Formats: sequence, structure tokens, C-alpha cells
Amino acid sequence: MSRILKEKLTSQLPELREEAKTLAKNFGTKVMDQVVLEQIYGGMRGIKGLVCDTSSVGLDTGLIIRGIPILQLTDKLPEEVFYLLLTGELPDEEALKDLQSDLNKRSEVPSYVWDVLNSLPKDTHPMVMLSTAIMSMEKESEFRKKYDEGIAKDKLWEPMFDDCLNIIARSTQIAAFIYRKCFDKGDMIPPDPSLDWAANFAHMLGIKDDDGSFKKLMRLYLVLHSDHESGNVSAFTCQVVSSALSDAYYSMSAALNGLAGPLHGLANQECLRFILKMRETIGHVPSDDEVRDYCQKLLDSGKVVSGYGHAVLRITDPRFTAFLNWGKEHIPDDETFRMVGQLFNIVPDLLMKQGKAKDPWPNVDAGSGSLLYHYGMTEYKFYTVLFGVSRILGFAAQLTIARAMQFPLIRPKSVTTEWIKKQAAV
Repeated sequence: MSRILKEKLTSQLPELREEAKTLAKNFGTKVMDQVVLEQIYGGMRGIKGLVCDTSSVGLDTGLIIRGIPILQLTDKLPEEVFYLLLTGELPDEEALKDLQSDLNKRSEVPSYVWDVLNSLPKDTHPMVMLSTAIMSMEKESEFRKKYDEGIAKDKLWEPMFDDCLNIIARSTQIAAFIYRKCFDKGDMIPPDPSLDWAANFAHMLGIKDDDGSFKKLMRLYLVLHSDHESGNVSAFTCQVVSSALSDAYYSMSAALNGLAGPLHGLANQECLRFILKMRETIGHVPSDDEVRDYCQKLLDSGKVVSGYGHAVLRITDPRFTAFLNWGKEHIPDDETFRMVGQLFNIVPDLLMKQGKAKDPWPNVDAGSGSLLYHYGMTEYKFYTVLFGVSRILGFAAQLTIARAMQFPLIRPKSVTTEWIKKQAAV
């Protein structure tokens, strides 16, 4: 058990619960938002209706984790960020080692998981495999066992915390196995408990890494994708399923299914596909003028430039900036990465002149694929699995907090078109 992390959470809960109770009691009828018709038809876009303390995403700030802008966390390990997500504090050396040791102890994957994955057709999408593997471990759920035994509601967070740590600990080995199975990379590589969580993942993937820079990239990747509020498709799905008191295995498997959509986590592979297709179409590494002409023709035909625009942000996604800075430091001469830089210098101006894009700036997906591609991970169908492994950290933190705070069943009210027509006519 991650003793220090659990003790920290336990010490924080009485004050957090009392604060939430007092706010609801004293301001329970205060109007916090208004809903207009276009939001109802626009997928509830922007409606304030959830509490998420792990992170926030501002129009002009990007991702902020527990009050810290993401660009100030790029030198941290994913384990440190997970601790931060849960407690609002970065761990000291003792707390970090305690958490890492606990994850190592939990990392053994049940043997039947390998049987389940091996029974799937080899050409099954890697995200289906990841979701299936997580779901197959549901029989291990401490949350379900304790719930069936009648555990008190205010203690439900503890077995949820256990389930989440088990999933985090095992997810990297499962994901690495999926990569090697799907793309003929050879036998599974055993974990190395001397490595941190992200470096061990890189090790098990088997990517050539003579100078250790791929391990550094994995640390950065898993930090940058770890959390992004709770209103995005995957996090919201995770919260909705969990609010019915489903355990972490049900909730995270459902969340990963949402993440697999092309408007969410699958977008990173689409962005790399776009860059590679542009180079193939032009026939060589393009000049700035050729990139500009190619993108302008796309826009003129009603198509989009993959990786540009974001549902919330109205600035360059700071996670893109982190990847861009990393690429400039480590692989400045890589041809695919240089095209990412060309697009960044050219596309926003084209979109602003077109006048249709609310956000002409790149999002995180615009750059991450080119870095992975450089290291030989050319199988972009796998990229969303990397996203999923990272986002499991955020899912885990939000699930634990939701049960600790005893959040209720999520059940928004739906209305009929007839009701809308009547209200619109008033």
C-alpha cells in the first residue's frame, strides 16, 4: 500500500468533505450557469455542471494541474504528477519512493489476461485490446468485494484507490505486450523494477534507445496527457459510469472506449497520418511555400488541417509547446518533426485569414506523433494506447476523489424537441 499517499489523502478528507457540505448548504440555490439552446444542441458544450479539482483548462491558459501550469511540470515523473493530482502537492523523495515501491509490488498481471489478449485476432485494434484487458481484470476488484461486504459509504474510496493503483501498475506491461503482439515485435519483455514507471514502459516496448532519450520522451508524454478536466469524453464517461458505483475496471474500460474516438484520443494518429500523406503527395520534404499551398487547397475544398483547433482552448496548446521544445532539443533535424514546425509557422495564419476557425492554433496531437515516429514507433494505430496509459492516471485520481467526496449519481435531465420548441416560442 502507498502508505504516505493514503495517509495524506486521509488527512485531507475531513476538511474537503466539510467544505463541500457547507458550500452546498449555504449556496445550494445560487445560479452558477445559464444554458442556451445552442448548447443543448451542441453537446452540452461549455455548460458548467461538474466539479473537478485535479485540473482545469482555461481558454487562454491551457492545462493547469492543481494550480500549476503544465509547462512547469515537464521535468516531473508521471508518479509525481499522479500524487499531485490526488493531493494538490508534489511528493517529497520519501513519498515518491513509497509510491513507486507500491506500484512495483502491484505490477504482476494475472495470467488469464495474456490468454484473453492472445485469443483476440491479431488485427484487432490496439485500443480494443487495452479496454478488453482492463475489463477482464474486473474479478480482481477490491471495490466490488468491499461493496458486497457492506463497507460504509465514506470508506468506499479506499478500495477504489486500491483498484486504481493496481490498474496503473499493470497498464504499462499490458500496453507493451499489445504493442509487441500486434506489430510482430517479438516476445514480451519482462519489467525492470529498478526503473521508474514511464522508463519501465519504454523498456518493455523494446524501442531502440541507446542514449535514453526515448525513456525521457515517455516520461514527458505520460505527464502531458495525464489529465484534462472531467468534461472531455473519456473522463466524463469514467465519472458517469463510476457514479453508479461501478468499480474502476468498468469505469476505466468505458472511458478508454470513449478515448478511442477520432474526435478524442484517436486524433493523434490522424495528425501524423496527415503529415505523412502531405509529404507523400508532394513527393519530397516540402518547402514552406509547398506546405502553404497544400494546406490552402485543403481549406478551400472544405477540409481541415489535422491537429489545429481545440474544443476549449483559444491559444496554442501548451502541451504542443512542450513537445515542440522537446523536439527542438533532441531531434531538430528530423524531417517529419521539421514539418510539424513548418505547419505551426504557416497554418494559424491561413486559418485566421479564412476567418472560420475559433481556434487557429495547434493542439497537443499536432506534434506528438512525429516524435514517436522518429524513434521507430511508426505504427500510429498504437498511439492512442499511449494516450490511454497516460490518462489512466487522471481517471484514477478523479475516481478516487469522487468516491472520497461521495459524489452522487450523475443524472442530467433530457428534454424533447417539442419541449424545446415550446420554450423557444415563449
